Amino acid sequence: MADYSSPLVAGPGGVMTDEVGVVTGDLELRTTLVDGVLRAEVRYEGADEWYGVTGASCRIVDPRDHAAVHEVLLGVLHRPLG
Repeated sequence: MADYSSPLVAGPGGVMTDEVGVVTGDLELRTTLVDGVLRAEVRYEGADEWYGVTGASCRIVDPRDHAAVHEVLLGVLHRPLG
């Protein structure tokens, strides 16, 4: 099982999570792949607690696609001002 992790800055409106609603600011995105199911989570930079990104979990047929899906999610969620 491979995990991918990347820093990001949430754009206007933040990132909706299943557990706590919207989170904003400097975050970290982590994606994990277990038994063909990708789970995307974010946490505040330096925090311990991870939150599931609402609507971002999906089934992946080929595990080699995990890295590409992680990069797509990062591209959608990383929206620094400026």
